[in-house]
Amino acid sequence: MARRARNSRNRQNTQTAAPYIQRQAAYYDLLDEEQLVRLEQQVDWILQDIGIAFRDDPEALDLWRREGARIEGDIVRAPADWIRNLCAKAPSGFTQLARNPERSVRIGGRNQVFAPIYGAPFVRDLEGGRRYGDIAAFQDLVRLTYLHPNLHHGGFVTCEPCDIPVSKRHLDMLLAHMTLSDKPHLGAITEMSRAQDSVDMAEIVFGADVMAENCVIMGNVNTNSPLLVDKVVTEAARVYSSRGQGMVVVPFILSGAMGPVSTAASVAQAMAEAMMVCAYIQLIRPGAPFVLGNFLSSMSLKSGAPTFGMPEPVISNYAIGQLARRAGLPLRCGGSLTASKIEDAQAAYESADSMHSTMLAGANFVLHSAGWLEGGLCTGFEKLIMDADRLGSYQKVLSLGLDTSDEALARDAYAEVGAGGHFLGCGHTMRHYQDAFYEPALSHSENVESWEDEGAKDMRTRAYERWNKMLSEYEEPPMDIALREALEEFVAKRKESLPDAWY
Repeated sequence: MARRARNSRNRQNTQTAAPYIQRQAAYYDLLDEEQLVRLEQQVDWILQDIGIAFRDDPEALDLWRREGARIEGDIVRAPADWIRNLCAKAPSGFTQLARNPERSVRIGGRNQVFAPIYGAPFVRDLEGGRRYGDIAAFQDLVRLTYLHPNLHHGGFVTCEPCDIPVSKRHLDMLLAHMTLSDKPHLGAITEMSRAQDSVDMAEIVFGADVMAENCVIMGNVNTNSPLLVDKVVTEAARVYSSRGQGMVVVPFILSGAMGPVSTAASVAQAMAEAMMVCAYIQLIRPGAPFVLGNFLSSMSLKSGAPTFGMPEPVISNYAIGQLARRAGLPLRCGGSLTASKIEDAQAAYESADSMHSTMLAGANFVLHSAGWLEGGLCTGFEKLIMDADRLGSYQKVLSLGLDTSDEALARDAYAEVGAGGHFLGCGHTMRHYQDAFYEPALSHSENVESWEDEGAKDMRTRAYERWNKMLSEYEEPPMDIALREALEEFVAKRKESLPDAWY
């Protein structure tokens, strides 16, 4: 009886989920007004006096020059109030449509969206160990992301399919996201033609008319910190933003390497870099969707290795959350980040601290929510499922908060039970026992005898069994045959026209 109830609660918690989180919980505001003003003054100083380089893209410099910015070489300087006014043209929130309208996500405001790891060249699981990612692993990760209700967005490079030439792999990745899942996803950015392929394939799925009025795909780019925006960013922005599609712009700063060791200075630098790109995007197309990103990590000053879940990046999440809200821009930061190589205690502690601060800081779009290992070099299949399982608890904290209704205060239960009794069988408990508490599907909370009877499995083993079971039960979401054929034809023609290139 108890086990049946437990299984029922697990199904309730893991199979019923909103397409994104509508936050009810308050933000954790770490900084006072004086500290925020000092940081904003530092941002303005960087914009006006230090400047940001826009490198290897004369067209980007020409746009800045025509609009009146000060250009010296490739350094762009501009009045801070002008940059802030341009940033104010970006929407404070927008919807990214999904192929399945019920899975569309709202990014910005009090909404939060979780997406998996992005960019790892390696994968790892209990059976196969650590190895280069390939298209089969990539497709399985897309399927798992689609299946898991606590992941709202597909991301894009859940792992690198290293068995396909670099010049062509973006096409196979896009096709997988568009056919194996019906959740929203990102597109390619590494080269201008690949960004264009992404937008063109999105147009096949959604149609030109829908795309003209809605965000259906986004590109995620990193500035080349410190204080450098390269053509990967500016060319991708011209492709995506000119069509009204979204851009997520993330300064990737290891404090002590790509920014000062001071967290305050690195936070201000991240704001300045991202806001300068936001302003550039608004010059391309006023009102184009934009997400301000922050990926600030500490590092070992002995070895240069990045560290995660440490107090400095945790603090940066809180600070950047406050600054982004004051700027009126949607925010991307954080995730379940760790330097650990496997799903061990280090991975749990670092990922939990990183993700918890991301949650409280109010990040609207959270890439790397699940699956991150080894400083982002490796996607763990078990880690993906373990992290995503934990996201359900964050979702409940953020979206529900504390219910203080008459039913929640349970006065009838006190009248029924009385002093010295117990509440296990009373009417109030029976009305709510299926959904009263969040129970993560992977945790084992029963007694040790029960655990031993079930094989004494640790969480990695349970996660391994779960993702394999999920894949065995996977059913591809329905898709119009003509639409699928059009996508496959586009991919085939583009791959035929491209030479194989492995760099």
